[in-house]
Amino acid sequence: MKQYCIYLRKSRADAEAEAHGEGETLARHEHTLLELAKQRNLNVTQIYREIVSGETISARPVMQQLLLDIEKRTWAGVLVMEVERLARGDTIDQGIVTQTFKYSETVIVTPVKTYDPNNEFDEEYFEFGLFMSRQEYKTINRRLQRGRIASVQEGKFIGSHPPYGYQKKKIEHDKGFTLQPDTEQAKVVKMIFDWYTIGETEEGGFLRRIGSTRIAQKLNRMNIKSQQGRDWTATSIRQILHNPVYAGKIRWHWRPQQKIISGSHVIKKQKYLPYKDAEISDGLQEAIIPPELFQKAQEYLSQYAPVPIGQNKVLQNPLAGILICGQCGHHLIRHKDRKNDMLLCPKSDCPNVSSVLSYVEERLLEALEKWLSQYTIHIKSGLLDSSANTLQGSKSAIKKMDTELAALNKQLNTAYDLLEQKVYSIDTFTKRSGLLHQKIADIKNKRSLLQQEAELEAKHSKRKYNSIPKEETIINIYYRLNSITEKNAMLKEILEKALYKKAHGSRWSSRPDDFELILFPRLPHES
Repeated sequence: MKQYCIYLRKSRADAEAEAHGEGETLARHEHTLLELAKQRNLNVTQIYREIVSGETISARPVMQQLLLDIEKRTWAGVLVMEVERLARGDTIDQGIVTQTFKYSETVIVTPVKTYDPNNEFDEEYFEFGLFMSRQEYKTINRRLQRGRIASVQEGKFIGSHPPYGYQKKKIEHDKGFTLQPDTEQAKVVKMIFDWYTIGETEEGGFLRRIGSTRIAQKLNRMNIKSQQGRDWTATSIRQILHNPVYAGKIRWHWRPQQKIISGSHVIKKQKYLPYKDAEISDGLQEAIIPPELFQKAQEYLSQYAPVPIGQNKVLQNPLAGILICGQCGHHLIRHKDRKNDMLLCPKSDCPNVSSVLSYVEERLLEALEKWLSQYTIHIKSGLLDSSANTLQGSKSAIKKMDTELAALNKQLNTAYDLLEQKVYSIDTFTKRSGLLHQKIADIKNKRSLLQQEAELEAKHSKRKYNSIPKEETIINIYYRLNSITEKNAMLKEILEKALYKKAHGSRWSSRPDDFELILFPRLPHES
């Protein structure tokens, strides 16, 4: 008996209808399509529910799974409310949907019409329906964008989350939202702008401006958390200093999304526009910062814009990107001292003590050699046997699953017999066959995964065994290399990271090598 499935997806119009109290859309559509299946005696065994709203197939994971199953010819047909629910993306997405249904000979069943993609007239009707759906989507999207811009020009706040210092507030007797200052957070915003533009008072009564890094450190010492409840960073401080909302403005389209082609994929990126290029309007909210103070902050920010690292920079730390602070998780950085290159944590208040780079490098190589020796003994003594035991256990489990599959297929045949004898109603048969098909699919899926895991385990063990000579070679030739870049690349071949901890002493203590290293080797894996 042919198997059918149902695909449910909520549109923007459905969401608006729900907001006006018209009931849950997917539930209503599910009921309608199940009734349709009952009337036409279609064996529905699975329902795909898309709960996310996405323009493209890449943004709709359930649709991706449906198309994969259709390619495998799992379904004789798909029940959907209308063909427009299948694809509203660009011509590429529409082509993917059309070709998938056509070449798999899968029909599309709607309450109005059944489409056979291999029928010339149905195919044209189907493609025209998708085209019109795309045009409708673009029209709706243009209308929404015009509405957003109009709201911004009226001074309304249209973001999902209010910026730090404000709370979102519904506008009385009108549509939309505005912002109202949060008393405590607004004080912090004022402090940030004052410290950055005017300064803090030092001994002697002098004022000295402080930068974004020191402002973040001061707020963290005062135990003041950011909007997300985390510690402040220099970046989060600069984001506040750049945001004109604090001067009573509303900003929009300052971070537009760009789509670029990379290979055969469309990648979405966000580009930050300069203040002058964004959509800026007078806001309805009360300003926390005077406009002249905000403008002064922008002038300072433009003067001290970060300079990008030049392309001709030469790597001077062979452990760059490898060593991580065992206290706070930051990557350690190289610092040139009067005599030595030092390794230290960039976080100023971190208790981790710095060390001489050459000492850490030497200890790291010693630890790698020791680890490799133990790793080699372990691999050669027991890894292959362990792999054989795993494979044997997998074979036993697969044999048990085959027995369960035979029993379930027998139950499914019995269900068909009972349907033919009219012992089962359509509803009862649909539920029963659906459950059996689901159990069969689950076991087949588990069986396939188990088989793959067993094969991967065998390959993985073999790769580990074969990788030993490569790692021995890397350690043996490390000190013969003159290029720090080559040394760094070689270490990253066999090390994912290494944690560094030094709790006592100082860089000048009598025990400069009194620190702890924890290695995380990059074990061979399937690429």
